[in-house]
Amino acid sequence: MNLLNYLDRYVLAAVLPGVQEELRLSGAVAGSLATVFLIGYFATSPIFGIWADRAGPGGRKRLMALGIAVWSAATIASGLARTAGALVVARALVGVGEASYVTITPALIDDIAPSDRKGRWLAIFFAAIPIGSALGYLVGGAIENATHSWRSPFFVAGIPGIALAAVCLLIAEPSRSAHSTARRAALEATGQLLRLPLYRATVIGYCAYTFAIGGFSFWAPTYLHVRYGIETGHGAFVFGLVTVAGGAIGTLAGGLLGDRAARECKDDESVARAALRVCVLSAGLGAPLAAAAIAAPSAAGFYGAVFCCEIALFLLGGPFNVAVLRSVPPAQRASAMALSIFGSHLFGDLWSPPLIGFVKDRASIGYAILLAPIAFALAAIVWWRAPMRLTRAVAVR
Repeated sequence: MNLLNYLDRYVLAAVLPGVQEELRLSGAVAGSLATVFLIGYFATSPIFGIWADRAGPGGRKRLMALGIAVWSAATIASGLARTAGALVVARALVGVGEASYVTITPALIDDIAPSDRKGRWLAIFFAAIPIGSALGYLVGGAIENATHSWRSPFFVAGIPGIALAAVCLLIAEPSRSAHSTARRAALEATGQLLRLPLYRATVIGYCAYTFAIGGFSFWAPTYLHVRYGIETGHGAFVFGLVTVAGGAIGTLAGGLLGDRAARECKDDESVARAALRVCVLSAGLGAPLAAAAIAAPSAAGFYGAVFCCEIALFLLGGPFNVAVLRSVPPAQRASAMALSIFGSHLFGDLWSPPLIGFVKDRASIGYAILLAPIAFALAAIVWWRAPMRLTRAVAVR
């Protein structure tokens, strides 16, 4: 399901030229399709987080099923759109549906997974991010070429989700205590979470990471075209293949590293801090590797450096979510996941693509895309200092 989640999200990018031509969209309107998706996604995620924490027995899996059905129907509606307005509404609804699913699922997996395998279970789940994202490009382009229609990929991506939504209802959802279903106002829950220093540092670092990953992935095919003269479609295809391989390896390896780091931990806070150390390793390695890719003298060098960079950056797929979930009380885990989604997009990849484009117009794309490794380095510093600060505070007490 998570694979379809990211495939549905990125299939639009694969067929965007055809969409622009038929619906006569300007570049600004075409770019806004990504923005309205993100607004629908991160603006509603806190609502679903609070809703999930309040849900009674079986409530979370019903919300997940609803989210899958909504995003799948909206993906199909994207293929049926005849005007720019209809397409904008459909893409916003894709974001709303995904917000319900992505907010709830990690907390549910954390509840179900054995204590010594939580990192690996979450890593398997989050391996769908690089694989599904890349498949959105690959499947979208292949189906459009085969059918000579930009609409067909949306139907192929959306229809399976309608059928799979019902599978969520078969999940044996674990029971929760009465405290975990207590009602909270959204602002109260947010305030409680932001007063937790480890959680706060985890999310702030992820804002910088998301800023970097969003800007780098959006502009990488254009950089390949401008720097090395590679045709845009071919560059995006190869970049997608590299993302599939490097991202899958990194995500699964990160799950194993996270479980190993947490093996001797005695409580949730120490588990969260151990997971955060894997995040430091991820962003700390990713920053110089991203810079090396940008500085590579050839396309082959770029792809090689990016492959290593993707492995490093996706190490944190499972550990980051473990850090989020274990840095807060069990009763607030869905809300914590929702707030991290909201914050990372509001202060992260909502701004990085246009900001890099702004710098590109006034300098060069080479200088502009260097914002990505700088932001990766900033994320590593924030995460590295957070456990150190907390350790010193404990020592003083």
